[in-house]
Amino acid sequence: MSRSLGSGQVARSDLRGISLADEARVDNRKRPSRRRFLERSVGAAAAGALLRVPAAASASEGPPTAIPPATPEQALAQLYEGNRRFAAGQPLAAHRDMSRVKEVAPKQAPFAAFLGCADSRVPIEIVFDQGFGDLFVTRIAGNVATSENIGSLEFGTLLLGAKVLYVLGHTACGAVTATIKAAEVPGQISGLFQHIRPAAKAAGGEVEKAIRENVRIQAQVLAESSPVIARLVRQKQLLVAGGVYDLATGRVTPVEVGV
Repeated sequence: MSRSLGSGQVARSDLRGISLADEARVDNRKRPSRRRFLERSVGAAAAGALLRVPAAASASEGPPTAIPPATPEQALAQLYEGNRRFAAGQPLAAHRDMSRVKEVAPKQAPFAAFLGCADSRVPIEIVFDQGFGDLFVTRIAGNVATSENIGSLEFGTLLLGAKVLYVLGHTACGAVTATIKAAEVPGQISGLFQHIRPAAKAAGGEVEKAIRENVRIQAQVLAESSPVIARLVRQKQLLVAGGVYDLATGRVTPVEVGV
């Protein structure tokens, strides 16, 4: 026997038990139509899909971004998995609330350090689906390894314990394009050109090839010009890696840096 109707609506379980004759007697204005019922069901399923944690993050393991990686290899894999989620439109967006802000306020322990471009379209934490305290990021136009950036990245790796040092370039980089054109520019912008010219020359003036080459060269500069970073690499406490972010797709393509 079905329960009495409450608040002018019929529960789904009740509707399943009502005969066709009984259903016909229900005021159409007081019961949801079959179309509305289906729309609500589809909407609920879509919402569930948006909230569903990827299969890789099982209940026993927790969200991938919530587990500090134990090795440099795990740290690099965690970065690429985060970018895969981001590019697929399925970010976990973990570590982005006030509880995380309070958790890391006393001390930071990022698992990866970055040398990235200052381009506003490449927010590194978002690109790799990370949050507060996960990444130690330095950014400069053209993602070039200057002495100031190297010092900051030594701090992030040696003292803060980052296990990956990643150089991130991006498609259609303005600094690389300007270096190839070698046109006169205002102010101190041309001060970046000296760092990018080796890549532009090696790429024969091809912009996208020069962007990849610049990632490789800057990664080698980091690994070879800093005794601190070189020692961490020798001791297998640090991986130096690199990649190019695609502005159109959100995907990061690894670049073999030879370090």
